Amino acid sequence: MARILECVPNFSEGRDKEKVEQIVEEVRKVKGVTLLDYSSDETHNRSVVTFVGEPEAVIEAAFNAAKKASEVIDMTTHQGGHPRMGAMDVCPLIPIKEVTMEEAIELSKKLGKRIGDELGISVYLYEKSASKPERENLAVVRKGQYEGMEEKLKSEGWEPDFGPIELNKKSGVSAVGARMPLVAFNVNLSTDNVEIAKAIAKKIRAKGGGFAYCKAMGLLLEDKNLAQVSMNLVDYTHTSVYHAFEFIKREALRYGVNVVNSEVIGLVPMDALLDAAKWYLQIDEFDHSQVLETRLHD
Repeated sequence: MARILECVPNFSEGRDKEKVEQIVEEVRKVKGVTLLDYSSDETHNRSVVTFVGEPEAVIEAAFNAAKKASEVIDMTTHQGGHPRMGAMDVCPLIPIKEVTMEEAIELSKKLGKRIGDELGISVYLYEKSASKPERENLAVVRKGQYEGMEEKLKSEGWEPDFGPIELNKKSGVSAVGARMPLVAFNVNLSTDNVEIAKAIAKKIRAKGGGFAYCKAMGLLLEDKNLAQVSMNLVDYTHTSVYHAFEFIKREALRYGVNVVNSEVIGLVPMDALLDAAKWYLQIDEFDHSQVLETRLHD
């Protein structure tokens, strides 16, 4: 039975399609890896790539993509709405089939060490791979963003897990780690007042006393002139898509604002959407095996 590991690296480039294609091509070239999806956001100036395959092949593809990103992305000139600290900003590994979380953790260390040794890029381990409790949360690791990393790397307690203490000014810093599948879920509001989105994000995220497995921020989509609550639901089995959505709807109404629409970035676990359908439609005793496509793939 095939062993499957998923990798969802985020790159700090979402405007230059040629550069994005060069990075994605490095994934396509690796035998034993299947490219599932990639998407770019100009406002965030960020691209998300999703691929799966045999664990060793996935690690090779991830390294090759990181290397290409280090060649084509210059962090000294990067601007965008999404927090970032490096060319390959973050690279999560997700065990899917016949791969344990412990194996994914060891593979993340292997990948992080190779990036540090061969590319000269400072690497922090995060989530399940974190070497220290304070490094589990990506937002804490990335605090200060690219502009603050030169000083952070030399601060007591923030030495990188791999790579140099000196900042690689062109490529910045990368975070690598093993984690559960997450849902990148954004909700757009009928206002250009970004302070409303920021206030809602502060209330919904775990750090602000909101949902335990929600990371959120508010930003302005300049191309659409809409404020957005941008979220990562890092464990959708405990913080569901529909609960996050309903909370934002209710909070927005307090400001006289409505939800315009929502969006999923990258791929989403089927159960996350089926749970939402079950909740909104109030389907009694619904079983996921009742979904036609699920039965076809059994």
